Amino acid sequence: MTNLETETAQKRSPLVTIGIAVVGLTLLGAIGIFALKALRPYAFHGVVLQSPRPAQDFTLINQYGQSSTLSDYQGKAVLLYFGYVTCPDVCPTTLAELKKATDLLGAQSDDVQIMMITVDPERDTVEILAEYLAHFDPSFLGLVGTPDEIAQIATNYGIFFQKQETDSVLGYLVDHTATVMLIDQNGYLRLIFPYGTQGDAIAEDILYVLDH
Repeated sequence: MTNLETETAQKRSPLVTIGIAVVGLTLLGAIGIFALKALRPYAFHGVVLQSPRPAQDFTLINQYGQSSTLSDYQGKAVLLYFGYVTCPDVCPTTLAELKKATDLLGAQSDDVQIMMITVDPERDTVEILAEYLAHFDPSFLGLVGTPDEIAQIATNYGIFFQKQETDSVLGYLVDHTATVMLIDQNGYLRLIFPYGTQGDAIAEDILYVLDH
């Protein structure tokens, strides 16, 4: 090596050292950020029940005229909703978001069951429920029962509903709690999604619950 080459190499050495140090610090920073994210608790979109309890079991008739029992679906995550067919806005909006959530889950949607219990058992027959839910997803279960059965199940889940007389051709609407409840694969009530929760947020929470 000539004197010129030696001198050039000596001049470059500090720059090379600084460059290596910068790369090293960048890598350490990236690893640190990844570690923090990995250690940070998952932030649920739904409201977490701090003391999950077993979901109250029930048996109703689905839109295919068959008996459906909640505990039959243990092993799947169940999204339970109380609504009705002639609901003008809240119910179709909620069901559309649930459909979006199951679409985003892809193959894992097989591990999820959507259930809607009618709060209008006087009008919502199995045939009407079948036609209505087919517009969203045929896999969604619509459940009917006697008014007393529906009232008891709603009470068990803290759901309020009440007829409101109107001047419309429908005669009445039904005011009702518009939340969606997530029951995990072990049969425990884990999360409550307020009305307006987006489908992608619901899907993220479902995935976390299924994996944990």
